[in-house]
Amino acid sequence: MTQPSFAPIAEADQVRPARRLSTPRDWRQDRPAELTVPLHPTGRDLGTPGPDQGYALMLAERLFEKRLELADGEPMQGVIAGCAGVACARAALFGRAPVGGDLELAFTLFGFLGGAPADLIAWRKGLFQAAGHDYWGRRHLVDVVSESTLRLTPSEAQGRLAQWRDLIDAEG
Repeated sequence: MTQPSFAPIAEADQVRPARRLSTPRDWRQDRPAELTVPLHPTGRDLGTPGPDQGYALMLAERLFEKRLELADGEPMQGVIAGCAGVACARAALFGRAPVGGDLELAFTLFGFLGGAPADLIAWRKGLFQAAGHDYWGRRHLVDVVSESTLRLTPSEAQGRLAQWRDLIDAEG
């Protein structure tokens, strides 16, 4: 509360004048990569923004690392990074952070939780080779999974794993 002008106070206790801020200059949204539309653009290689996506990596290591069935030459780091990207895309589709079910679907789709057909194993080898250290490799990996596939439950995906080409765009 301010001191009334008629009340005596010591000079040191008086309120000092505030520093005046200047009027801000004109602003334009013209920096590189700024969005100029209210919605995030969609399409191949553009990603899917969502909350707390880094959490998927921690969940993958804690919940699934020991359960994964890798073929010879498949790097654990690439498999976890690639499937975490797919799990993040699924979680963002539902507007939330990734959970164990998202990762379970991703690992199931590519046959890392068992029951993978031989042709799926042969196809996925090259896909996950660079996923651990190549951003564009991970983006491609996420883009081969359609939105309708991301909406499946892990048990539905496991039941349709024999027809994996219907779930994953192997040509993409």
